[in-house]
Amino acid sequence: MKANLLHPLLQPSPSPPVQVRSLLRPLPNLLRRAPPLRRRSSLSFSLSVAVRASSVPKSGRRRRGGGGRGGGGEKSMAEGEGGSARPAASPFDEAMEALSSLITKRSRADKSNKGDRFDLLFDYLKILDLDQQIPQMKVIHVAGTKGKGSTCTFTESILRNCGFRTGLFTSPHLIDVRERFRLDGEDICEEKFLAYFWWCYDRLKEKASEDVPMPTYFRFLALLAFKIFAAEQVDVAILEVGLGGKFDATNVVEAPIVCGISSLGFDHMEILGDTLGKIAGEKAGIFKRGVPAFTVPQPDEAMQVLEEKASQLDVNLQVALPLDANLLNGLKLGLVGEHQFLNAGLAVALCCTWLQRTGHQDINCLQQMSNLPEQFIKGLTSASLQGRAQIVPDRLLNSESSGELLFYLDGAHSPESMEVCAKWFSLAVKEENQHQNWCNPQGGDSKSANALIGNNFGKSSAKISTQILLFNCMSVRDPKLLLPRLMNTCASYGVHFKKALFVPNISVYYKVGSNALPPSNSQVDLSWQLALQRVWENLIQGEAKNIDIAGDEVRDDTEPCIKSCENSAVFSSLPLALKWLRDNAQQNRSERFQVLVTGSLHLVGDVLRLVKR
Repeated sequence: MKANLLHPLLQPSPSPPVQVRSLLRPLPNLLRRAPPLRRRSSLSFSLSVAVRASSVPKSGRRRRGGGGRGGGGEKSMAEGEGGSARPAASPFDEAMEALSSLITKRSRADKSNKGDRFDLLFDYLKILDLDQQIPQMKVIHVAGTKGKGSTCTFTESILRNCGFRTGLFTSPHLIDVRERFRLDGEDICEEKFLAYFWWCYDRLKEKASEDVPMPTYFRFLALLAFKIFAAEQVDVAILEVGLGGKFDATNVVEAPIVCGISSLGFDHMEILGDTLGKIAGEKAGIFKRGVPAFTVPQPDEAMQVLEEKASQLDVNLQVALPLDANLLNGLKLGLVGEHQFLNAGLAVALCCTWLQRTGHQDINCLQQMSNLPEQFIKGLTSASLQGRAQIVPDRLLNSESSGELLFYLDGAHSPESMEVCAKWFSLAVKEENQHQNWCNPQGGDSKSANALIGNNFGKSSAKISTQILLFNCMSVRDPKLLLPRLMNTCASYGVHFKKALFVPNISVYYKVGSNALPPSNSQVDLSWQLALQRVWENLIQGEAKNIDIAGDEVRDDTEPCIKSCENSAVFSSLPLALKWLRDNAQQNRSERFQVLVTGSLHLVGDVLRLVKR
């Protein structure tokens, strides 16, 4: 069915003023002696009290930098092993250490993970006084394999431009965990984050028991998002499902305003199932009885399951068609790529339904629209999302004297999204090389990137362009499905990679934070990267079938390049690979190096962290 849309009457309800910054200034020392918080059941949550609570040392939290000579907790250096001085952990680092303690070492594919005592989440809600607050939230809940993050980003931007106070929870983060929590389109500030973090962490730690242990990493982040959005009194909370749907931590919302299912495909099959039908069944787990839902055109197998689940719960499931580009009045979507029109169409349907069901219009907004409201157009064209079709120049280079190096970043990690990524990269490269208009880079440095590209690249029209692939993916994914899609799609547009570089991620799975790096003295197992290299080399030679991707364990090496072939190389670390790229760009100033970074959002985040320094 087609989602018929009409202008909504945009009359947002006034948001209560939130005066927080003054409360976040350094507090008098007497607040350190403030008594522990009493539980509150009302929606209003005083951030100033939360700050006081976060200042009170509790048994569940280790205060670094304290206990030194004279009991001074304000010293900037702490004593390390052997009496050597080391920098004291910052308050944010302390929070990241506590958050890292919640990461389970168990594989996501562990069969015992299924459900993983989903009922525990409701115990956590009671401990955090959220059991009465969540039902009051006006939630938009979105699941899917591809595009759910983009759909949520469009949705948030539209409603924010309509005048509503928005809360957006997404995953994963690329550089800073605070990216997961956005208030009015901005990452939550560090002061607020720490206040809410310790309030939730300390309460859960205090009540933890054998029957109700501390929540795992993602569950804690979802609970934190609920507390933030309740305390900040957002008008709308947009929630992106982390994984699946039925047993996802965001699925404690029992009465959302509207639900959405973005494009479905094969991903996380070790958990969700090995058929589109099984995967669709898990995603449809967010459907709630009588709550309207929208999806995009799906493969028949997936659509059949979605329709069956919707029928069982009396859900009015409708199909939102891709947005007509003509409705944007000559402007471009904020997120680049033809596939984004599909996500934009879903976002428009979700927003119109939310407006209708929350009483913010007095006409039926689901009739055929001939044009979009101005606020919708502004929201769609100003949306931004890091790590998806993002173009970032290397800040250390890109001058006439030092060479040109440009990174094209996209966190594609499924066969379907890999094909979309390859098409975007190929068209962007061809467009730049033909000296036409640039694709608009997304993310925090969009304007500066455009300026830098325009200033430098326009002066070097005679340069030869060289495409390089920088790749890694999780070992649960099949490179024999990912890499052929990437290579063949690029080749169909006449784009061929001169070299493919395979690297391990910098960030480690057991630690969170901008400085979450593997220990310098640890051995790096590069067997997976060598397996990826073999797949690539065999693809180049036309022997992609029956490739053995199991490899011998390889220890770290002092050489920057562990194994180099004619068409590829394996590096023991990402910084070494970036150094190789920069060296080549400086030594070959007649070439313009265009590097596609893909296969893993974690890799994309690592590159952003290093390139944007």
